[in-house]
Amino acid sequence: MQKAILIIDHGSKRGEANEMLDCVSNLVQAMAGGGVIVRYAHMELASPSIEEGFAECVKRGATEVVAFPYMLSPGKHSTGDIPRLVAAAAAAHPDVRYSVTPAFGVHEKLAELILLRAGVVPNAIDADQCWHSSEVPRTCGDACRCVTGSAPNVTPASACLR
Repeated sequence: MQKAILIIDHGSKRGEANEMLDCVSNLVQAMAGGGVIVRYAHMELASPSIEEGFAECVKRGATEVVAFPYMLSPGKHSTGDIPRLVAAAAAAHPDVRYSVTPAFGVHEKLAELILLRAGVVPNAIDADQCWHSSEVPRTCGDACRCVTGSAPNVTPASACLR
């Protein structure tokens, strides 16, 4: 099975914004190594489209495509538009498995990046907990990595995901 990752952003009228996704794709490819195909696509306003990006993954030998919405929050595009467009693109390749991941959501690596860009050294923490002020699991959306309950009957973070 040959896995591909298709990184999808909104797309922009601004060329520099679109070019950045090419850079991100190349970085992810370098980190993933040659055993994974990494490509990018834009939901609208720029090329390659999701259909073109999906087809490029298949052309390069992908038998499974994992679409990643390169968006912060579980909004309309990452929860509705992108999954719909990926499904439409996949319909032309019935022998290829596909899935769509949640958007970035709340993740300690994003918090670490914010701190580093602000010149603050991050503290080591146990990130698998609910970070919403209400402490209600999944309040942050599909990408919530919460842990509910209290030790020793802790629900694993994966159980909080849909």
